[in-house]
Amino acid sequence: MTTETNKMRWDLESIFPGGSDSAEFEQFRKDVAAEIKAAVEKAQGLPLELDTKTFDKWIDTFSALQDLKMRRSHAESFAYCLASQDVSDDKAMVIVDDMMSLYAETEAIRSAIEELALALDDEAWSKLIAHPKLKGAAFYWNELRDNARLKMEPRMEKLATELATNGYHGWNLLYARLSGDLTTEFEEGGKTKTLSMGQLSNKFSSPDRNTRKSAFEKLESTWKTIEPLVAMELNSQAGFRLSLYKARGWESPMFEPLLMGRVKQETVNAMWDAIAVVQPRIAGYINAKKKILGIDDFKWYDQTAPLGDIEKSYTYDEACDFVVKHLTSFSSDLGDFARMAIDKRWIEAEDRSGKRAGGYCTGLGVVKQSRIFMTFSGNYEEMMTLAHELGHAYHSWVLRDRDYFGRAYSMLLAETASTFNERLVTDAALAEVKDDAGRLSLLDKMAQEHFTMFCNIRARYLFDSAFYEERKKGTVPKERLNEIMVEAQKKAFGKILADDGYHPLFWASKLHFSETSVPFYNYPYTFGHLFAGGIYSRAKQEGPAFAEKYRALLMDTGSMTCEDVAAKHLGVDLSSGEFWNEAVGRALEDIDNFIELAKK
Repeated sequence: MTTETNKMRWDLESIFPGGSDSAEFEQFRKDVAAEIKAAVEKAQGLPLELDTKTFDKWIDTFSALQDLKMRRSHAESFAYCLASQDVSDDKAMVIVDDMMSLYAETEAIRSAIEELALALDDEAWSKLIAHPKLKGAAFYWNELRDNARLKMEPRMEKLATELATNGYHGWNLLYARLSGDLTTEFEEGGKTKTLSMGQLSNKFSSPDRNTRKSAFEKLESTWKTIEPLVAMELNSQAGFRLSLYKARGWESPMFEPLLMGRVKQETVNAMWDAIAVVQPRIAGYINAKKKILGIDDFKWYDQTAPLGDIEKSYTYDEACDFVVKHLTSFSSDLGDFARMAIDKRWIEAEDRSGKRAGGYCTGLGVVKQSRIFMTFSGNYEEMMTLAHELGHAYHSWVLRDRDYFGRAYSMLLAETASTFNERLVTDAALAEVKDDAGRLSLLDKMAQEHFTMFCNIRARYLFDSAFYEERKKGTVPKERLNEIMVEAQKKAFGKILADDGYHPLFWASKLHFSETSVPFYNYPYTFGHLFAGGIYSRAKQEGPAFAEKYRALLMDTGSMTCEDVAAKHLGVDLSSGEFWNEAVGRALEDIDNFIELAKK
């Protein structure tokens, strides 16, 4: 019989038995490395033309890139899972580094394809990607060609990729190790425990304000011990990006995030414009919550404060059953998938030291599975994390039979299914609650999510925007990083936070700022939150029949821009303010409902 502990630990053995010492995993990596080397030599030896002698060889090169990228990513994801569950697993981190090095090799194949793409005329290119082996990822191939025209010559891009692999991405690995190793002693209930930064952050959801305050002070003081190192890391990765952008002729640091997001700047601007004007309504929510909490000032560590003893705690089984039940209320397909993922132990949820902070969902493309990493200690936010990450996994599941490059959706649309899951679970739970105290608690969670997306995430976007402008002039000292962060928080939160209630070291404590593979890793969350809200509104209007339309929308996310997905499946223009104003308006209705009930 499976023990409770085992239920909360993911199954990695079925992928490769033996962890980082797995002989099977080692052989897989050796095979991938050898095949990549052979494919690179073959690609670089091909002439930049299509004829009866080269056509099939180029088709094989395109196919090899797709297959080898999937298998390399599979190995990297598995190794990252090993390193996440145990930050002392040095061998796993070495494997992650090795797999990232192989990424540069696969990019050499991509560079050869880009050279061909630039050399061919439109007719020849169209004929090539219409081949049965390539047409399933035609959007990707066309995007590759379009983006190649915006970069340096392929030879220089290959060099940039190699330099990134051997240097730039190392900063992210360093941050992951530093943050994973970071622990502190924390006293609670007369007992002292050694906590990771992730476990300490979970204390911000404690109903006891002194606990939240102590946890925040410990968090700040602990991050302070490595502040110079994180400042060096952040400046270095930003400097690399800016140098590369300059060489490519990209003037704005948002150019790459927009390309990666498959979205227009006008769309992002329209979203933030709709949010910037609603601070007074958001402040009304915080003022109502302050009265319930019995506090006069609102500080950073109060953002996820529960409403006292009306908060409910959950066992892991209860949280899983709760999530599955309410996902099933919308779609049996979605609910069945969630139950399968839980029962097959695709989720690492145990609350223990030695794990890295945060949560994520990663794909294992070779076996068409996902793995979810989180730390579950029993509160509502962690149950929402479970629902959120299961949304990511479902998104990948829906696309699992597409070509590997046809599954590659952007970061913005990546937050669609996860946020939709959260709304389904929260709304369905709200419908079940009969007493006002329970309703107020759930309405608070809904309002809190909007508050986070409109203020906390916006502060991150404003910080990145300001930081990159200053980084263009030179290294930004750690003291100035703190100042920029507070300035961003003041603008995003308005007068909501007390004068001494900011988090200057948020740039250090939030791993998203140090993620080298995703620049501006912030606005996709708010985009996904509001976009999913629009989809959820449509689902409520149309009822169960919308489940198939929702699945069809997810199927298109790997082969369309954000604007095209919205136009096709929702009939809306994302670059105009109308959609975003309506989406923000729906969010404010939840906030107003909380305020009205709080008056009682």
